[in-house]
Order: sequence, then structure tokens, then C-alpha cells
Amino acid sequence: MVSIQILQGTIDGLKNITRRDISVIEREGKIVASTEDDMLNTQLDGMENFVNSQAESQLIQGYQYFKVFDNGIGEYVIMIKGEDEEAYRVGKITAFQIQGLIVAYKERYDKDNFIKNLLLDNLLLVDIYSRAKKLHVENNVRRIAYLIETEIDKDMSVVEIVRSLFPTKMKDFVTAVDERSIILVKELSDRDTTEEIERMAHTIHDTLSGETLNKVYVSIGTAVTDLKNVSASYKEARMALEVGKIFEPDKNIVNYERLGIGRLIYQLPSPLCRMFIGEVLGGLALDQFDDETLATVNKFFENNLNVSETSRQLYIHRNTLVYRLDKIQKMTGMDLRKFDDAITFKITLMVSKYMGFKDRFIY
Repeated sequence: MVSIQILQGTIDGLKNITRRDISVIEREGKIVASTEDDMLNTQLDGMENFVNSQAESQLIQGYQYFKVFDNGIGEYVIMIKGEDEEAYRVGKITAFQIQGLIVAYKERYDKDNFIKNLLLDNLLLVDIYSRAKKLHVENNVRRIAYLIETEIDKDMSVVEIVRSLFPTKMKDFVTAVDERSIILVKELSDRDTTEEIERMAHTIHDTLSGETLNKVYVSIGTAVTDLKNVSASYKEARMALEVGKIFEPDKNIVNYERLGIGRLIYQLPSPLCRMFIGEVLGGLALDQFDDETLATVNKFFENNLNVSETSRQLYIHRNTLVYRLDKIQKMTGMDLRKFDDAITFKITLMVSKYMGFKDRFIY
């Protein structure tokens, strides 16, 4: 179904050219788009009788009406103000334009539906290539999946906003997964580098953040060259989104190829993670470390174990920082000024974050 925004934009454009007021009516009689503001959402009686009749147009009380067909069935009615020949011609042109939009949207819907089933692994391998050929979707093309998560306003089509970012790219596919998530399957050229792929993610993030005024996350899968692997790129983007939220919650854009050790930890079994934490901390729980101590440790790691720089950034005396590090050493037996102990404790923090994330989803 053509969106109301597209219908309204089409008749607004036609009015600018023809200087005629135009309205689009659903078969049940409700005016869903109009160049006359006072006509919007008006209910017209008897419209279904016209839709079900043999006539393709009619003239009633100074307005001309024209059917718009979808597979031979009346889908919309175009209403033009005026009884003259020029009004008739504008009405026929408008009906033709809207009918063309219906055909185009049905084709795009079929393609989007195909891509959605492809992403969700709902197609057999033999069906992927046969349906792709029927829908004129090329196979051996470099593509990548972006997963976009945001709070979607019911009155705002976020899917259309994403589509508008690539208006000339008819081979890109945008589909909504649920109320929060949208997938963009983007066709890439051979020249598109990792930097260019991430630049597009920043464009999506910045645009949606500005339009929706909500927090937006964008995750990126890896580039693939075969249709059957598009679902793998989507799964990687989905994993990247979760891993990013666990280990780098302040980042709004996450690339699967840059997850680092977080990707490895995410795939570890829970019993192994608990065993590792118990082995390193010797029975201590991470919540036994106060927030001040953990913040100090994280800043110390950020500064590559540099005591002077860390104390400067935390606005504390060097001896205070040394005292806090000594305190951790007494509790755990690890001296974080030594590389081996520091990396072990860093991994322990990350594994503990991961376990905390998993525990929230255990009912």
C-alpha cells in the first residue's frame, strides 16, 4: 500500500503544476490526502457504490471522480474540483500517476518481503535464487547489512527516512523488523572501504537522531557477495549491537569487524565464564569493588597504565592513585601496574559485564 505521505506529496506536486485541487479517497469513502485542508479525513457517502460500478469516472456537484485500479479492482478514487475538460484531463493524469505508484510499491513490497525472509532464513537455498531472478534482484553483488535500533514514533515513518537517505539507490532494501529495529541491506561498490561503510553508518545515525530526537544505535555486519550470505551479515550486525551495548554502551555505532575481544567473550559458555571469574577473583564478587575504584581502574587502563597521566586526569594526587592500586592488589593479589595482571583484570571486568547482561535475561 502506498503511504499517505507519498500520496499527499504526489497530489501537492500535481497541484503546483495544474493549479487544480485534488483529493484521494479510499474505497470506503474517507479522504486520506487532499490539497484542500478542510477536506482531509472527510467521509463521503455512497463512494463504494461508485467503486463497485462499471463506470470509470463520474461528475457530481462540481467534482469529477476517477477510479484508480489495483489488479482490476478499484483501490482509490481521485476527486478533482471542476467540470471542464481540463479538470477531466488532470483527473485522468492523477489516476494514472497513482496507479503507477501502486504498481511500483507492490514491486518494492515483494522485494522487501523477499529480503526480509532471506534475512530471517525463511527460504530454502533453491528458492533464494529462483525468487531473486523473478524479482530482478542480482545475486553476485557486494552487499552489507546495517541494523538500526531506535524508538519509533507511531506518527513518523523511520523506514521512509532511511530510504530517503539513498534516493537514487533503488537496489538498496529497507525493512522494519519490529517496533524498534530496521534493517538496511546496502549495495556496495568495489571502492567502498571500511571507512566509507562506517561513514554511511554515521550519516544514518546523525539523520535519525535529528529527525526522531531519540537515541539511535547503528550496527554493521560484514560485506558479502552472495545473496545466501546476506542473512549472515544481518546476524553479525545483530551480534555487534548486543556486544556494543555490553562492552561499549556509550558508542552509538558498532562495526562487527572492530569488536575485538568483546566478540570472543560474547561467544563463551556461561559456566566457563563463571569459572574464570571465580579463579581470578578468588571468591570475590565484582560488586565488592566500589564505583570509585572501578572508575580509577578503567581510567588507568585508558591511559596505558600510566600513573602520572591517570592521576592528572582524575584530579587526584599520584599517591592517592597508588593507594587505590595497592588496595586492589591486597584484595585480588594482582598488581595492575604489571601488564599481565592488568590484562587479566581487564578481561575479568569484561567477562563480569557479559555475565551481568546475560543474568538480566534469565527469568
